[in-house]
Amino acid sequence: MLAAAFLLLSAPLAVAQDGEPEVDCENAQAQIEMNICADRDYLAADGELNAAYKAAMAAAREMDEQAGEMGEHYVGAVDALKRAQRAWIGYRDGQCELAGFEARGGSMEPMLVSGCLADLTRKRTAELKAVSAISGN
Repeated sequence: MLAAAFLLLSAPLAVAQDGEPEVDCENAQAQIEMNICADRDYLAADGELNAAYKAAMAAAREMDEQAGEMGEHYVGAVDALKRAQRAWIGYRDGQCELAGFEARGGSMEPMLVSGCLADLTRKRTAELKAVSAISGN
């Protein structure tokens, strides 16, 4: 009886054909499911951020092109965006590592880190979209 209970508890999550665990994120209850769902949420937010960064970079290039007509010392939007993004990545990673310390070493830590990553990534995406809006992209 105890062996059967152990097998049930240690059984892996069902895996879909694409190798991803089958988890209903609307009804996640086990911590492993919540961790998977938080990671998926972050990955979705990161995909949106990548698209927003690409658009912001196009806008920055356009700004530099237009500003360059007034003189070389007006150019620098692309470099500023790259520096800002690198700095933001460092901030995001440190801040979210810190968020994980609320449950350091516990099964909830990955969920806290992924949740922080998703939240900060969405906020950064909005900032990048604002850059694109300046130039009309």
